[in-house]
Amino acid sequence: MSTFRVVLAIILLAIGMLFILLSVIGVFRMKFVMNRMHAAALGDTCGLLFMILGLITISGFTFTSLKLLGVLVLFWLTSPVSGHLLSNMVKSTMNSDLTVHADQKELENKAK
Repeated sequence: MSTFRVVLAIILLAIGMLFILLSVIGVFRMKFVMNRMHAAALGDTCGLLFMILGLITISGFTFTSLKLLGVLVLFWLTSPVSGHLLSNMVKSTMNSDLTVHADQKELENKAK
């Protein structure tokens, strides 16, 4: 295995882990449910892309690479659909607790 391939794979894996880490931070930092879902979906999709590209680079272009690409395609087909269904469910059952920020709730409770 060449040094260039290993370095490229490490860079791709690091970028993938960075996307996933930023996604986790975004999920905890965002206040609104839809923003949290958006951060999670984008982080998962981009993070998985770079992680699988890094694994393909390490393993070389073999049958294992084809299986990894199959996992990526399957994830890319199912993740947006599940995110869309969840956001529609949240939108249809939305109440005031989901739309009000935590700071506003505290102010309203203090005012009472």
